[in-house]
This record gives sequence, C-alpha cells and structure tokens, in this order.
Amino acid sequence: MNESRNTLQKVEAGLPGRRRRETMFKLAGLLATTVGIVFLGVFFADLIAKGSSAFVQTQVRLDVEFDAQVIAPGGEMDIAYADFDGLVRASLRGVFPDVSGRNERRELYRLVSVGAGYQLRDMIVADPNLLGTTQAIWVPAASTVDMYVKGNIDASLDESLRPLSDAQIAWVDALRAAGNLQTQFNSALFSNGDSRDPELAGIRGALMGSFYMLIVTVMLAFPIGVAAAIYLEEFAPRNRWSDLIEVNINNLAAVPSIVFGLLGLAVFINWVALPRSAPLVGGLVLSLLTLPVIIIASRAAIKAVPPSIREAALGLGASQMQVVFHHVLPLALPGMLTGTIIGMSRALGESAPLLMIGMVAFIVDVPGGFSDPATALPVQIYLWADSPERAFAERTSAAIIVLLGFLLVMNLAAVIIRKRMERKW
Repeated sequence: MNESRNTLQKVEAGLPGRRRRETMFKLAGLLATTVGIVFLGVFFADLIAKGSSAFVQTQVRLDVEFDAQVIAPGGEMDIAYADFDGLVRASLRGVFPDVSGRNERRELYRLVSVGAGYQLRDMIVADPNLLGTTQAIWVPAASTVDMYVKGNIDASLDESLRPLSDAQIAWVDALRAAGNLQTQFNSALFSNGDSRDPELAGIRGALMGSFYMLIVTVMLAFPIGVAAAIYLEEFAPRNRWSDLIEVNINNLAAVPSIVFGLLGLAVFINWVALPRSAPLVGGLVLSLLTLPVIIIASRAAIKAVPPSIREAALGLGASQMQVVFHHVLPLALPGMLTGTIIGMSRALGESAPLLMIGMVAFIVDVPGGFSDPATALPVQIYLWADSPERAFAERTSAAIIVLLGFLLVMNLAAVIIRKRMERKW
C-alpha cells in the first residue's frame, strides 16, 4: 500500500515537468511553423513585387502612314523588301519635327521597340486594304523606356549612369503628357517565343515545349509505372530478385536528376541519335525521372486496398487477373493518379536533366511538334536569370510566378482527385 502511494506521489511530482516539456515542445513546433510561413510569405511577396510589372508593357501611340511607295512600289506589294522600320521612324519624326541631326534621331528611334516594324508587317499582311491609309497604332516601347515608365530608372542620376539620355526622357515625358504613351496588358509575354529584346520576349515557346514533354512523360511513365507496381505487388514471387528490384526502385527515386540527364545524353542522343533540344528526348528523360515516383505511389495505393476485397473476389470464383483488374485496380486508381500528378509536377519543375540534353539553346520559334527544337519553362527562367538586362529580371520573376501557378494547379488537382475518388473502409 505504501509502495503504491509512493509511486503515485512520484508520478504526481513529475507531472508539472512533463507538462512543461510538452508545452515547450508545442511552442517550438508553433515557432518553426510560423518562421516557415513568414519566410514563404516574404518569398512570395518579393516575387510578386518584382514580377507583377512584367504583365504590363509600355506602348507608344503612333500615326503610321502605310505608304504605298514603300510597301508596294510599282503597284505590287513587296513585303520582303518593304522598309517597315522606316515607316515607324517617319511617324516618330512627325511627332517630334524639331529633332534634327543624325545622333538625335538615332536616340529618338530607340524609344520604340524593333518589333514595331514586324507589327506593321503583320498588319498589312492580314489586311492589305490598309495600304495607303494612316492608322493610329499602339506599338511596344523599348525596354529602357518601359523600365523608366515603371519607375526602375532614376531620372535624377547623372546622364552617364542611366540608359536613357536627358533628351530621351524629355521625349518620353512629352509622349506621356500628350496621352500617346501608356501601359497595357503584356500579351506578348504569353504569345511570343524567346527574344534578345526584353520587350518582345515571351514564354509561349517554353510553355509549348513543357507541354509536349509532359505528354511524352505521362504517356510512357504512367502505364509502365502502374504495370510495374501491379506486377510487383500482385504477381511477383517474394524472393531475393524482387527484393533487389524494390531496393533499386527506391534508390532511383533518390538519384539526383542530373544523372538522368547524363543517361539521356548517352542513350537517346549519342546512341539512338535522336535530335538534341527536342521535347521527345526531354519527355523520355523525364519519364525515367518520374517512373520510380509513380511506381512507389502506385504500390502504396495497391497496398491500401483491404485484403478482404481480394478474399471476397477469390471466394466468389474470380481469377487472380480478375481480382486485380476488376476490384483492386479501380480502388487503387485514385492513389495512382495522385502519385502520377505529383510526379508530373516534379518533372515540370526540373531543369538540370534538360540542360544536359541541349534544351538550354536559344529558341525563338514556338515548337509545333515533338521533334522541333524547344526549351522548357524552368530552362527559360534559367536563361533569363543569366541575362544582364534589368527588363529580363522582371520577366524572370513573372515566369516563376507562371510556373508556380501551374505547379499549384497540378497539386490542387491531385488533392481534389484523391478527395473525390477515395473510399473509406
């Protein structure tokens, strides 16, 4: 009796310390979570602050005369040799007729992007009736003008320390005061491929390259991964060979992604001689990368199916194949799809293996197929981040925002699929 009373007294004496340690542990966990959320918030706030301005672009309004003598000399339209840049320059001289001298005019012409001439060409090709008319057209401003309008160039600095001269700043201010300069939604960011000129650079080529690669990846990795998981869980004998395969699959899931890039370079490009910098090769490499993830997730989904389902089906006379494909696979499919989407999310954000197979090349044209030269969105971000121009910095942040948006959507889709299709036992 005395012994049990002493034990009770010891337990009661230790309770305050245990509760104190439990409280400290909870506070430490809360502090760690708070610090993580704060750092994540700072990251997103800084990213949005730097990249949100890339979704708008400064435009200049010009009254452009589609001069028939320039576009159609002799009465026949000659698009290949027409001087559309000359039409843009003539419009600028019409806005500022007092500008004279070769150097001053060169500075004046630099206010407008080199893409303005291509815009005029596309317009006349789409509508030949514009020939001989004068149209008010909004054309993209040069990246330096765009940076100045967005407040990224300090006009109070000495002229030698900024990319715009005093005369150029005065012309920009005059255009803005007259209502001939404003910021508009930057549709070129989503409709153009890459460019050396920041105001013309877009992510469409990288988006299409990533899209084609993900199609190849999911078409290869999903059926192979699910088939491998079904075999290993339902049909493979339990011996040292199956154990060896399982260990290797788990190890492959932890292999650095650049190793898969080296494998793709050696096998798909050097041996099979597939084209470099093609979405087909990128998809094959990403399939190798995501295959272990899909196999592991699919095996976990199959293991989660209660044994009673298999026993009931076998008891009713179903074969092993019927048990797997009629009962186990439909119930494990939500988990398989979730693992596949998560694997695709990882593949979408990979850049290291793609650098090894040549997808770091400067690609202007938007790819139209699986064998066309292309790049991917993470690689495009890498290329822009390495560029010294200030305008590419905001486009880098904007591309990161788009990439994170796609990753968020894909992970959200995985959660929704699991919630809607899962069954509780």
